[in-house]
Amino acid sequence: MNIGPKMTTLQLIEEMGKSGVLGAGRIYRATKLLEEVIQDDETTVFLSVAGPMVPGGLRKVIHDLIDAGYVDVLITSGANLTHDLLEAFGGAHYRDQHHDDEKLCQMGMGRIGDIYTKSEDFEVFESKINMIMGQIAEKNNKINIRDFLTQIGHLIDDNNSILHTAAERGVPIYAPGLIDSMMGLQLWMFTQENQLTLDAAGDMHELSDIVYGSQKVATVILGGGLPKHYALASNILTGGVDAAIQVTMDRSEAGSLGGAPLEEAKSWAKAKCGSRLVTVIGDATIIFPLMVAGAMESINKDD
Repeated sequence: MNIGPKMTTLQLIEEMGKSGVLGAGRIYRATKLLEEVIQDDETTVFLSVAGPMVPGGLRKVIHDLIDAGYVDVLITSGANLTHDLLEAFGGAHYRDQHHDDEKLCQMGMGRIGDIYTKSEDFEVFESKINMIMGQIAEKNNKINIRDFLTQIGHLIDDNNSILHTAAERGVPIYAPGLIDSMMGLQLWMFTQENQLTLDAAGDMHELSDIVYGSQKVATVILGGGLPKHYALASNILTGGVDAAIQVTMDRSEAGSLGGAPLEEAKSWAKAKCGSRLVTVIGDATIIFPLMVAGAMESINKDD
Protein backbone atom coordinates (compact mmCIF):
# COMPACT_ATOMS: atom_id res chain seq x y z
CA MET A 1 0.00 0.00 0.00
CA ASN A 2 1.17 3.50 -0.87
CA ILE A 3 0.48 5.76 2.14
CA GLY A 4 0.79 9.51 1.60
CA PRO A 5 0.80 12.43 4.07
CA LYS A 6 -2.39 14.06 2.75
CA MET A 7 -4.48 11.02 1.96
CA THR A 8 -8.23 11.13 2.39
CA THR A 9 -10.17 8.29 3.97
CA LEU A 10 -11.34 7.10 0.56
CA GLN A 11 -7.81 7.15 -0.82
CA LEU A 12 -6.62 5.03 2.10
CA ILE A 13 -9.44 2.54 1.59
CA GLU A 14 -8.71 2.39 -2.13
CA GLU A 15 -5.08 1.59 -1.31
CA MET A 16 -6.38 -1.21 0.89
CA GLY A 17 -8.36 -2.37 -2.12
CA LYS A 18 -5.20 -2.52 -4.22
CA SER A 19 -3.78 -4.85 -1.63
CA GLY A 20 -7.03 -6.75 -1.89
CA VAL A 21 -6.32 -9.35 0.79
CA LEU A 22 -7.09 -10.06 4.46
CA GLY A 23 -8.72 -7.29 6.48
CA ALA A 24 -7.64 -4.52 4.11
CA GLY A 25 -9.34 -6.19 1.16
CA ARG A 26 -12.46 -6.85 3.20
CA ILE A 27 -12.78 -3.24 4.35
CA TYR A 28 -12.46 -2.07 0.76
CA ARG A 29 -15.09 -4.52 -0.52
CA ALA A 30 -17.44 -3.71 2.36
CA THR A 31 -17.09 0.04 1.73
CA LYS A 32 -17.83 -0.30 -1.97
CA LEU A 33 -20.84 -2.53 -1.29
CA LEU A 34 -22.12 -0.08 1.33
CA GLU A 35 -21.80 2.77 -1.16
CA GLU A 36 -23.68 0.76 -3.77
CA VAL A 37 -26.62 -0.34 -1.66
CA ILE A 38 -27.30 3.01 0.00
CA GLN A 39 -27.41 4.69 -3.42
CA ASP A 40 -29.67 2.07 -5.01
CA ASP A 41 -33.29 3.25 -4.90
CA GLU A 42 -34.46 -0.32 -5.48
CA THR A 43 -32.68 -1.62 -2.35
CA THR A 44 -34.20 -1.46 1.12
CA VAL A 45 -31.36 -1.09 3.62
CA PHE A 46 -31.63 -2.74 7.03
CA LEU A 47 -29.12 -1.57 9.66
CA SER A 48 -28.66 -4.06 12.51
CA VAL A 49 -26.87 -2.74 15.58
CA ALA A 50 -25.80 -4.87 18.56
CA GLY A 51 -23.26 -4.20 21.27
CA PRO A 52 -22.56 -0.80 22.87
CA MET A 53 -22.47 1.15 19.63
CA VAL A 54 -24.29 4.24 20.90
CA PRO A 55 -22.19 4.68 24.06
CA GLY A 56 -19.19 3.61 21.95
CA GLY A 57 -19.44 6.73 19.79
CA LEU A 58 -21.60 5.70 16.83
CA ARG A 59 -24.74 7.60 17.87
CA LYS A 60 -24.19 10.45 15.41
CA VAL A 61 -22.99 8.13 12.64
CA ILE A 62 -26.23 6.13 12.87
CA HIS A 63 -28.28 9.32 13.23
CA ASP A 64 -26.68 10.88 10.14
CA LEU A 65 -27.29 7.79 8.00
CA ILE A 66 -30.97 7.83 8.98
CA ASP A 67 -31.23 11.58 8.49
CA ALA A 68 -29.68 11.32 5.01
CA GLY A 69 -32.18 8.65 3.96
CA TYR A 70 -29.59 5.89 3.68
CA VAL A 71 -31.25 3.56 6.22
CA ASP A 72 -34.79 2.25 5.71
CA VAL A 73 -35.08 -0.04 8.76
CA LEU A 74 -33.14 0.00 12.04
CA ILE A 75 -32.98 -3.11 14.21
CA THR A 76 -31.18 -2.73 17.50
CA SER A 77 -31.08 -3.57 21.19
CA GLY A 78 -33.03 -1.90 23.94
CA ALA A 79 -29.67 -0.94 25.48
CA ASN A 80 -28.61 1.18 22.49
CA LEU A 81 -31.97 2.95 22.54
CA THR A 82 -31.66 3.49 26.29
CA HIS A 83 -28.28 5.14 25.79
CA ASP A 84 -29.68 7.26 22.95
CA LEU A 85 -32.37 8.51 25.35
CA LEU A 86 -29.82 9.00 28.13
CA GLU A 87 -28.09 11.59 25.95
CA ALA A 88 -31.37 13.01 24.65
CA PHE A 89 -32.36 13.74 28.26
CA GLY A 90 -29.11 15.60 28.94
CA GLY A 91 -26.92 12.75 30.19
CA ALA A 92 -23.58 11.70 28.78
CA HIS A 93 -21.03 8.92 28.48
CA TYR A 94 -17.79 9.49 30.33
CA ARG A 95 -14.13 8.51 29.97
CA ASP A 96 -10.97 8.24 32.05
CA GLN A 97 -12.39 7.09 35.36
CA HIS A 98 -9.38 5.35 36.86
CA HIS A 99 -11.01 3.40 39.69
CA ASP A 100 -11.71 -0.26 40.34
CA ASP A 101 -15.23 -1.49 39.81
CA GLU A 102 -16.14 -1.64 43.50
CA LYS A 103 -15.13 2.01 43.86
CA LEU A 104 -17.09 2.90 40.74
CA CYS A 105 -20.18 1.30 42.23
CA GLN A 106 -19.74 3.37 45.41
CA MET A 107 -19.38 6.48 43.24
CA GLY A 108 -22.63 5.69 41.39
CA MET A 109 -20.94 4.88 38.12
CA GLY A 110 -21.40 1.94 35.75
CA ARG A 111 -18.74 0.70 33.34
CA ILE A 112 -18.97 -0.63 29.77
CA GLY A 113 -15.39 -1.52 28.90
CA ASP A 114 -13.76 1.91 29.12
CA ILE A 115 -17.04 3.84 28.87
CA TYR A 116 -18.69 5.11 32.05
CA THR A 117 -22.18 6.23 33.01
CA LYS A 118 -23.51 8.08 36.03
CA SER A 119 -26.45 6.91 38.11
CA GLU A 120 -27.73 10.49 38.31
CA ASP A 121 -28.12 10.51 34.52
CA PHE A 122 -30.11 7.28 34.74
CA GLU A 123 -32.30 8.84 37.43
CA VAL A 124 -33.21 11.60 34.95
CA PHE A 125 -33.77 8.93 32.30
CA GLU A 126 -36.10 6.99 34.61
CA SER A 127 -38.13 10.08 35.44
CA LYS A 128 -38.52 11.25 31.86
CA ILE A 129 -39.19 7.86 30.27
CA ASN A 130 -41.92 7.24 32.83
CA MET A 131 -43.55 10.56 31.90
CA ILE A 132 -43.38 9.58 28.23
CA MET A 133 -44.81 6.14 28.92
CA GLY A 134 -47.66 7.85 30.76
CA GLN A 135 -48.43 9.97 27.70
CA ILE A 136 -48.38 6.89 25.47
CA ALA A 137 -50.55 4.86 27.85
CA GLU A 138 -53.22 7.59 27.83
CA LYS A 139 -53.86 6.76 24.15
CA ASN A 140 -52.93 3.08 23.92
CA ASN A 141 -53.47 0.01 26.07
CA LYS A 142 -51.69 -2.28 23.62
CA ILE A 143 -49.27 -1.38 20.82
CA ASN A 144 -46.42 -3.07 19.02
CA ILE A 145 -42.82 -2.31 19.94
CA ARG A 146 -42.12 -0.37 16.74
CA ASP A 147 -45.07 1.97 17.35
CA PHE A 148 -44.02 2.39 20.99
CA LEU A 149 -40.53 3.48 19.89
CA THR A 150 -41.91 5.78 17.19
CA GLN A 151 -44.14 7.51 19.71
CA ILE A 152 -41.20 7.96 22.08
CA GLY A 153 -39.24 9.49 19.19
CA HIS A 154 -41.98 12.03 18.56
CA LEU A 155 -42.18 12.94 22.25
CA ILE A 156 -38.50 13.83 22.76
CA ASP A 157 -36.83 17.06 21.71
CA ASP A 158 -33.32 16.26 20.52
CA ASN A 159 -32.42 16.59 16.87
CA ASN A 160 -29.33 14.42 17.44
CA SER A 161 -31.36 11.51 18.79
CA ILE A 162 -31.63 8.32 16.76
CA LEU A 163 -35.16 7.71 18.04
CA HIS A 164 -36.32 11.25 17.32
CA THR A 165 -34.79 11.44 13.84
CA ALA A 166 -36.09 8.01 12.85
CA ALA A 167 -39.59 9.02 13.94
CA GLU A 168 -39.38 12.28 12.00
CA ARG A 169 -38.05 10.54 8.86
CA GLY A 170 -40.53 7.66 9.03
CA VAL A 171 -37.81 5.04 9.56
CA PRO A 172 -39.13 2.15 11.69
CA ILE A 173 -37.04 0.92 14.62
CA TYR A 174 -37.44 -2.67 15.77
CA ALA A 175 -36.07 -3.83 19.12
CA PRO A 176 -37.27 -7.41 19.66
CA GLY A 177 -35.23 -7.73 22.87
CA LEU A 178 -36.40 -4.42 24.33
CA ILE A 179 -37.34 -5.88 27.72
CA ASP A 180 -33.70 -6.86 28.27
CA SER A 181 -32.59 -3.28 28.92
CA MET A 182 -33.02 -0.39 31.32
CA MET A 183 -35.92 0.80 29.18
CA GLY A 184 -37.49 -2.63 29.52
CA LEU A 185 -37.02 -2.53 33.29
CA GLN A 186 -38.74 0.86 33.43
CA LEU A 187 -41.56 -0.48 31.28
CA TRP A 188 -42.07 -3.38 33.70
CA MET A 189 -42.09 -1.01 36.67
CA PHE A 190 -44.55 1.29 34.88
CA THR A 191 -46.95 -1.58 34.22
CA GLN A 192 -47.17 -2.41 37.92
CA GLU A 193 -49.59 0.49 38.27
CA ASN A 194 -50.52 1.29 34.66
CA GLN A 195 -51.93 -0.58 31.69
CA LEU A 196 -49.56 -0.72 28.72
CA THR A 197 -48.87 -3.94 26.81
CA LEU A 198 -46.29 -4.27 24.04
CA ASP A 199 -47.17 -6.70 21.26
CA ALA A 200 -43.86 -8.16 20.03
CA ALA A 201 -45.52 -10.40 17.45
CA GLY A 202 -47.35 -7.38 16.07
CA ASP A 203 -44.08 -6.02 14.71
CA MET A 204 -43.85 -8.92 12.29
CA HIS A 205 -46.98 -7.81 10.42
CA GLU A 206 -45.31 -4.54 9.46
CA LEU A 207 -41.86 -6.00 8.97
CA SER A 208 -43.17 -8.69 6.63
CA ASP A 209 -44.93 -5.99 4.60
CA ILE A 210 -41.61 -4.15 4.24
CA VAL A 211 -39.83 -7.33 3.15
CA TYR A 212 -42.52 -8.31 0.64
CA GLY A 213 -42.70 -4.74 -0.66
CA SER A 214 -38.96 -4.49 -1.35
CA GLN A 215 -37.44 -5.23 -4.73
CA LYS A 216 -34.11 -5.97 -3.02
CA VAL A 217 -32.90 -6.00 0.59
CA ALA A 218 -29.41 -5.35 1.90
CA THR A 219 -28.56 -5.62 5.56
CA VAL A 220 -25.62 -3.97 7.31
CA ILE A 221 -24.84 -5.81 10.54
CA LEU A 222 -22.78 -4.36 13.39
CA GLY A 223 -22.10 -7.07 15.94
CA GLY A 224 -24.31 -10.12 16.21
CA GLY A 225 -26.93 -11.30 18.64
CA LEU A 226 -30.66 -10.84 18.38
CA PRO A 227 -30.59 -7.81 16.02
CA LYS A 228 -28.52 -9.74 13.48
CA HIS A 229 -30.86 -12.71 13.55
CA TYR A 230 -34.00 -10.57 13.40
CA ALA A 231 -32.69 -8.72 10.34
CA LEU A 232 -31.77 -11.89 8.48
CA ALA A 233 -34.64 -14.12 9.62
CA SER A 234 -37.31 -11.60 8.63
CA ASN A 235 -36.09 -12.00 5.05
CA ILE A 236 -36.66 -15.76 5.00
CA LEU A 237 -40.13 -14.83 3.75
CA THR A 238 -38.70 -13.92 0.35
CA GLY A 239 -35.74 -16.31 0.21
CA GLY A 240 -33.20 -14.11 1.97
CA VAL A 241 -31.32 -10.85 1.56
CA ASP A 242 -29.70 -9.83 -1.71
CA ALA A 243 -26.61 -8.37 -0.05
CA ALA A 244 -25.13 -8.16 3.43
CA ILE A 245 -22.17 -6.68 5.26
CA GLN A 246 -21.23 -7.68 8.77
CA VAL A 247 -18.61 -6.25 11.08
CA THR A 248 -18.00 -8.54 14.03
CA MET A 249 -15.42 -9.59 16.58
CA ASP A 250 -17.14 -12.94 17.19
CA ARG A 251 -15.59 -16.22 16.07
CA SER A 252 -17.32 -19.01 14.21
CA GLU A 253 -15.89 -22.00 16.08
CA ALA A 254 -18.45 -21.94 18.91
CA GLY A 255 -21.37 -21.95 16.50
CA SER A 256 -22.81 -18.65 17.74
CA LEU A 257 -24.90 -16.57 15.39
CA GLY A 258 -22.71 -13.53 16.01
CA GLY A 259 -19.66 -15.34 14.64
CA ALA A 260 -21.47 -17.23 11.90
CA PRO A 261 -20.17 -16.52 8.39
CA LEU A 262 -22.76 -14.76 6.27
CA GLU A 263 -22.48 -17.60 3.78
CA GLU A 264 -24.03 -19.88 6.42
CA ALA A 265 -27.21 -17.81 6.11
CA LYS A 266 -27.72 -19.25 2.62
CA SER A 267 -28.41 -22.67 4.12
CA TRP A 268 -31.35 -21.15 6.02
CA ALA A 269 -32.61 -19.04 3.10
CA LYS A 270 -31.71 -15.93 5.07
CA ALA A 271 -29.40 -14.91 2.21
CA LYS A 272 -30.18 -15.65 -1.43
CA CYS A 273 -28.01 -17.87 -3.57
CA GLY A 274 -25.80 -15.47 -5.47
CA SER A 275 -26.15 -12.75 -2.83
CA ARG A 276 -23.21 -10.42 -2.27
CA LEU A 277 -21.76 -10.94 1.20
CA VAL A 278 -18.79 -9.31 2.93
CA THR A 279 -17.63 -9.97 6.48
CA VAL A 280 -15.05 -7.75 8.18
CA ILE A 281 -13.53 -9.06 11.39
CA GLY A 282 -12.86 -6.23 13.81
CA ASP A 283 -14.19 -3.56 16.13
CA ALA A 284 -17.22 -1.87 14.55
CA THR A 285 -16.49 1.39 16.40
CA ILE A 286 -13.29 1.61 14.31
CA ILE A 287 -14.29 -0.05 11.05
CA PHE A 288 -17.82 1.24 10.46
CA PRO A 289 -16.91 4.96 10.65
CA LEU A 290 -14.12 4.30 8.14
CA MET A 291 -16.56 2.53 5.82
CA VAL A 292 -19.16 5.30 6.12
CA ALA A 293 -16.58 8.05 5.59
CA GLY A 294 -15.20 6.28 2.52
CA ALA A 295 -18.65 5.66 1.05
CA MET A 296 -19.78 9.26 1.68
CA GLU A 297 -16.59 10.66 0.16
CA SER A 298 -17.05 8.51 -2.94
CA ILE A 299 -20.72 9.53 -3.29
CA ASN A 300 -19.92 13.23 -2.94
CA LYS A 301 -17.01 12.92 -5.38
CA ASP A 302 -19.33 11.40 -7.95
CA ASP A 303 -21.83 14.23 -7.42
